[in-house]
Amino acid sequence: MKTLALAEAKTHFSAVMKEVEQGNEVAISYGKKKETIAVIVPYETWKKSKQRQLGTLRGKGALVFAADFSMSDEALLNP
Repeated sequence: MKTLALAEAKTHFSAVMKEVEQGNEVAISYGKKKETIAVIVPYETWKKSKQRQLGTLRGKGALVFAADFSMSDEALLNP
Protein backbone atom coordinates (compact mmCIF):
# COMPACT_ATOMS: atom_id res chain seq x y z
CA MET A 1 0.00 0.00 0.00
CA LYS A 2 1.35 3.37 -1.02
CA THR A 3 1.29 6.15 1.60
CA LEU A 4 1.13 9.81 0.61
CA ALA A 5 1.08 13.02 2.62
CA LEU A 6 -2.23 14.85 2.37
CA ALA A 7 -0.70 17.75 0.40
CA GLU A 8 0.87 15.35 -2.09
CA ALA A 9 -2.40 13.45 -2.49
CA LYS A 10 -4.23 16.71 -3.18
CA THR A 11 -1.63 17.80 -5.73
CA HIS A 12 -1.65 14.47 -7.57
CA PHE A 13 -5.27 13.48 -7.00
CA SER A 14 -5.83 12.20 -10.55
CA ALA A 15 -2.78 9.94 -10.29
CA VAL A 16 -4.00 8.67 -6.91
CA MET A 17 -7.39 7.84 -8.43
CA LYS A 18 -5.68 5.94 -11.27
CA GLU A 19 -3.79 3.87 -8.65
CA VAL A 20 -7.06 3.08 -6.90
CA GLU A 21 -8.75 2.31 -10.21
CA GLN A 22 -6.04 -0.30 -10.86
CA GLY A 23 -7.00 -2.04 -7.59
CA ASN A 24 -4.38 -0.54 -5.27
CA GLU A 25 -5.04 1.01 -1.88
CA VAL A 26 -3.57 4.42 -1.04
CA ALA A 27 -3.06 5.62 2.54
CA ILE A 28 -3.17 9.33 3.38
CA SER A 29 -0.98 10.66 6.18
CA TYR A 30 -1.24 14.02 7.93
CA GLY A 31 0.51 16.15 10.49
CA LYS A 32 4.04 16.37 11.83
CA LYS A 33 3.96 12.72 12.91
CA LYS A 34 2.67 11.67 9.46
CA GLU A 35 -0.06 9.54 11.04
CA THR A 36 -2.30 7.65 8.63
CA ILE A 37 -5.73 9.26 8.73
CA ALA A 38 -7.46 7.57 5.79
CA VAL A 39 -7.16 4.82 3.22
CA ILE A 40 -8.63 5.13 -0.26
CA VAL A 41 -9.70 1.71 -1.52
CA PRO A 42 -11.35 0.51 -4.73
CA TYR A 43 -15.14 0.56 -4.55
CA GLU A 44 -15.46 -3.21 -4.95
CA THR A 45 -13.15 -3.77 -1.96
CA TRP A 46 -15.18 -1.37 0.16
CA LYS A 47 -18.47 -2.90 -1.01
CA LYS A 48 -17.36 -6.41 -0.03
CA SER A 49 -16.27 -5.23 3.42
CA LYS A 50 -19.73 -3.77 4.09
CA GLN A 51 -21.67 -6.97 3.41
CA ARG A 52 -22.92 -8.63 6.56
CA GLN A 53 -23.58 -12.29 6.83
CA LEU A 54 -26.98 -13.04 8.31
CA GLY A 55 -27.54 -16.02 10.51
CA THR A 56 -23.97 -16.36 11.77
CA LEU A 57 -25.23 -17.81 15.06
CA ARG A 58 -27.82 -20.12 13.48
CA GLY A 59 -27.68 -23.51 15.16
CA LYS A 60 -25.50 -22.27 18.04
CA GLY A 61 -28.28 -21.93 20.58
CA ALA A 62 -31.97 -22.30 21.17
CA LEU A 63 -34.80 -20.61 23.00
CA VAL A 64 -37.17 -23.08 24.63
CA PHE A 65 -40.28 -22.23 26.64
CA ALA A 66 -41.76 -24.58 29.21
CA ALA A 67 -45.00 -26.26 28.15
CA ASP A 68 -46.92 -24.48 30.92
CA PHE A 69 -45.48 -21.00 30.15
CA SER A 70 -48.03 -18.28 29.67
CA MET A 71 -47.88 -14.51 29.71
CA SER A 72 -50.67 -12.06 29.09
CA ASP A 73 -50.27 -9.27 26.56
CA GLU A 74 -50.50 -6.79 29.45
CA ALA A 75 -47.61 -8.44 31.31
CA LEU A 76 -45.54 -8.57 28.13
CA LEU A 77 -46.10 -4.92 27.22
CA ASN A 78 -45.96 -3.48 30.75
CA PRO A 79 -43.37 -5.39 32.78
